[in-house]
Amino acid sequence: MPLPKPPAQRASRLDANAYSASLTPSKPRAVAPPVAPALPATPTAAPSAEVLRLPTPAASPAATRSGLPTKAASKAPAKSAAAKRSRKPAGEPKLFVLDTNVLMHDPMSLFRFEEHDVFLPMITLEELDGHKKGMTEVARNVRQVSRELDQLAASLKSSGIEEMSKGLPLAGTGHREAEGKLFFQTELIDAPLPQGLPQGKADNQILGVVQALKTHYPGREVVLVSKDINMRIKARALGLPAEDYRNDKTLEDSDLLYTGVQALPADFWERHGKTMESWQQGGTTFYRISGPLVPTLLVNELVYLEAPGAAPLYAKVTEITGKTAVLKTLKDYGHQKHSVWGVTARNREQNFALNLLMDPECDFVTLTGTAGTGKTLMTLAAGLSQVLDDRRYSEIIVTRVTVPVGEDIGFLPGTEEEKMGPWMGALDDNLEVLAKGDSTAGEWGRAATNDLVRSKIKIKSLNFMRGRTFLNKFVIIDEAQNLTPKQMKTLITRAGPGTKIVCLGNLAQIDTPYLTEGSSGLTFAVDRFKGWAHSGHVTLARGERSRLADFASEVL
Repeated sequence: MPLPKPPAQRASRLDANAYSASLTPSKPRAVAPPVAPALPATPTAAPSAEVLRLPTPAASPAATRSGLPTKAASKAPAKSAAAKRSRKPAGEPKLFVLDTNVLMHDPMSLFRFEEHDVFLPMITLEELDGHKKGMTEVARNVRQVSRELDQLAASLKSSGIEEMSKGLPLAGTGHREAEGKLFFQTELIDAPLPQGLPQGKADNQILGVVQALKTHYPGREVVLVSKDINMRIKARALGLPAEDYRNDKTLEDSDLLYTGVQALPADFWERHGKTMESWQQGGTTFYRISGPLVPTLLVNELVYLEAPGAAPLYAKVTEITGKTAVLKTLKDYGHQKHSVWGVTARNREQNFALNLLMDPECDFVTLTGTAGTGKTLMTLAAGLSQVLDDRRYSEIIVTRVTVPVGEDIGFLPGTEEEKMGPWMGALDDNLEVLAKGDSTAGEWGRAATNDLVRSKIKIKSLNFMRGRTFLNKFVIIDEAQNLTPKQMKTLITRAGPGTKIVCLGNLAQIDTPYLTEGSSGLTFAVDRFKGWAHSGHVTLARGERSRLADFASEVL
């Protein structure tokens, strides 16, 4: 049947008034006219001790007591326009007072509070001005916050305090997810604090602002948001609500982090064997399954089935289409004939990791695990095998964050590679292990091999990565748990054609201040890359360094 011809001209849009006037219901009935909700009466005389010029919603009892202008009372059409927009049934929006460290930590934190309002004390702006100079990440964040605030303030029609006190819509600069308003402190606040707190300290001045806001608006929830634990403790000691800034955390609980490995149920063959298809290609067996297990799988997730008396199954999910998934059996790197640069897998997770490291279709690999699980050794072995034997990559680039465990020893002499030498002790230790693999080469042969290996490994500093592009390189990012999400993005986006990036880290050994297991860049990368067809992740469970190291990691 042929499709009808498209209309020759666009239909004119019917106005809302004409729509209601021209159309009548088929069965007319008496309907009472809508009655607008009665607004609470506002007293004519404002209180004498007005501290802040901050409007509150019309339903708030504070608006009736303080005589402040409300949105509904000042502009009637705005009430009907706001009623058309679907608001979240969470009640009245909260008022969040931001500490300076929140803006320093995340310059986009102003737009992370959804429909709630944000209040900035004047001392916060003063502290931001004192940290804007320099090339550190904190200084960059402060300058970005200042630019965002300047763009928001540019939307004001006048420079009067009255317009500023009504609040600046946070969505004015294109951040539509922020539905609240931004309020600045426009008047001096004289809020008495307990005698034990010095009045001149910046933290105590912010606490005074929160206390004044809570007193002035008893019907509205005022919350202090701070990354400073001591600040939150002092606020709670004064009876003020305080919260941590949690938007930077990828996960609240590190136990929920994607492990990359899933154990198949014991009745896997019974439940999926009837509809299963299997075939072989290039010495590898493939299984196409359909059933209740498919929705729980992700692409490049590693699965296993170990049952007593039956052959074990180790496979990787290569494809998910609708209600079916394709499993591909893995290569056994635990056998000596499949060793990688003399290294064999000693447990199941190491075998999974070597399969991902040796897969040319896997461009991004993350390995996490406790100390001694073999992350660096396996990665170096896989890199050397693919650089020197397979010629898949031109060289290995190793980098890491230079965060000391204890006190800093000061500046280091030499070139960039010489300065990074003391930080790469783990690299030297693992190269020593790999060099001992060939015992038949003799002293001269091992020396020549060491020189060749060293020539193919370049040690780079993280500070000079901006703007670089790595072509056909095997990049190893060691101690990646000390990276922030922004630094992780900077490193991963350096990858050019033919480059593989491997991130290694132990989330239980974070040395960077202000970073936790939930906000680490490694956690961020693992969570965002899960399910991508060209990435893989394995959490290594069992240590293989020594019995002393394994026992120490458990009991200490």
